[in-house]
Amino acid sequence: MTDVISRVLVAGASGTTGRCVVEALLAGGYQVVAVVRPSTVWDRVDGSLEVVRTELCHEPHWYRDVSACDAIISCLASRTGAAEDARQVEFDANNALLAAAEQWRVQRFLLVSAVCVQKPLLAFQREKLRFETRLRTASVPWTIVRPTAFFNSLSGQVSRVQSGRAFFLFGGGNLTACKPISGHDLADYLLQRLHDLQAAGQVLVIGGPGPALTPKDQVAMLERLMGQPVKTRTLPPAMFRWLATLFTALGWVVPRLRDRAEFLRIAHFYATESMLVWDASANRYCPDQTPETGTERLEDFYRALLAGEASVELREHKLF
Repeated sequence: MTDVISRVLVAGASGTTGRCVVEALLAGGYQVVAVVRPSTVWDRVDGSLEVVRTELCHEPHWYRDVSACDAIISCLASRTGAAEDARQVEFDANNALLAAAEQWRVQRFLLVSAVCVQKPLLAFQREKLRFETRLRTASVPWTIVRPTAFFNSLSGQVSRVQSGRAFFLFGGGNLTACKPISGHDLADYLLQRLHDLQAAGQVLVIGGPGPALTPKDQVAMLERLMGQPVKTRTLPPAMFRWLATLFTALGWVVPRLRDRAEFLRIAHFYATESMLVWDASANRYCPDQTPETGTERLEDFYRALLAGEASVELREHKLF
């Protein structure tokens, strides 16, 4: 196999990570095929960029009209975490990508997974692992990358604080920690793995530059940047479990509430579990064992948010 990669397909190209990957590839001189949903508004124009609009989970042979690529980078991720959405995106859509990869005999299939699959308690985590298992048996060279928390996922409360409202702390603010990674630093890391022969067949956890940060550290950052104290409010993480139990029961009567129950279980997970490497033998999360890359830091991103120079799509991250 020759390691000549010039044409790269990026799935989930309209997401935060996907857009960063597309920009990094174009800047690196690659030909890029960006796969997005039919309803996606896409305004990036470049002679080296081709946009393919398709619903991967419903169109298994979508690639028949697309010229072969040398590599595929999957940045797909369920938006809601609900069981059906997770199955369609994390498993079905990725399977459709893998079908193209095997047909084209790509030189690398890079899957952006998540560090949280270390403890698969949620539907979307189980679907991610189900596809990871499928990918491991594929006939093409693969690499699975499991990032820690993203900047966007830790920025949902910045607008609350900016408007004078309280920053929510769960369990006092020291229950969890992470080494957040920016979209640009993750994109650079992924591009390096495209040509890293030693990364083939590997599962790689990656975080941003340390140290590991707790929610209390996030509050301290905002206080430094705003030059004033930040109000906080402590909430019990168990409330998410109580509500999830209630919504699960009500879901037998109103089925759409089952998805709400799953969202509450997701909220409880993120309020109580760190996004770091889990050491099963020590029964704890280990910052020192969590690899780092890049130079961009969460505090700089907060500074840009407060100045109106950056923005985030809140959706499911607005509590964190």
